Amino acid sequence: MGALLALSSAVVYGIVDFAGGLLSRHIHHAAVTFLGQLGGLLLACAAAILLPADAVHTADLLWGALSGVGSGVAMRFLNRGLSRGAMSVVVPVSAVTGVALSVLCGVLVLGDRPGTLAWLGIAVTVPALWFVSGGGGGGGGDAGKGTADGLLASAGVAVQYLALGQAGPASGLWPVAAGRVAAVLVLLPDAARHARRLKLPPGRCVQALLIGAGAALGLVLYLLAAQRQLLAVAVVLASLYPALPVVLGLALLHERISRRQALGLLGAGAATVLLTLG
Repeated sequence: MGALLALSSAVVYGIVDFAGGLLSRHIHHAAVTFLGQLGGLLLACAAAILLPADAVHTADLLWGALSGVGSGVAMRFLNRGLSRGAMSVVVPVSAVTGVALSVLCGVLVLGDRPGTLAWLGIAVTVPALWFVSGGGGGGGGDAGKGTADGLLASAGVAVQYLALGQAGPASGLWPVAAGRVAAVLVLLPDAARHARRLKLPPGRCVQALLIGAGAALGLVLYLLAAQRQLLAVAVVLASLYPALPVVLGLALLHERISRRQALGLLGAGAATVLLTLG
């Protein structure tokens, strides 16, 4: 059940990334990011109310808030890197390094002990994500800036997953809600600098809010998975999301897929099977 929830989180995140990428072609990325976090806050609070917690503990809310800080940092630097046109550098660096940091912390600090098949799946996932994201193709003149942004984003990704995984099940979904509050606060200064960009037509606002709500749903599914599965395995399965935008782009936008991406998709499928069995 934990593996299925983590994979569901990856699917939701993949759809959200695809939709967010399309929306960012029409409105400024700061608006997509900030309004998205507001949408995530609304969904997380509604979900937490509809699924009452046994007992909301302060420590769990603090873990959730720390996770939200990681989310805000990840989105801030990921979008900044993408705005510089270094997608081939930022995406693979943030995805792969975020997974590696999360797994290493889970094993070395939190005491996770994946089985042999799970370890093999983890080993396959890192190069698979790199290939799916187009890694290795070169970043041009913006490679240095893209790498820095990608590394900062990956640190946020690792904090997001590791901190949320520490929240106990008794607090229900309130840690996710606390995280959305923290993410909004982290992104508020950047939103203030681009205040004029936030004045959008109602339809665009709704789209951004729905994308953020989808991201919050992905975190809810991840939290439920982390409560039922080794954290290292849950993180890796949830982090397979870069594969879905590639598939959606191929099917819906008629984009071409490279040999590297095809190899990465095969590797991601193999990793999913190994991690589920392990």
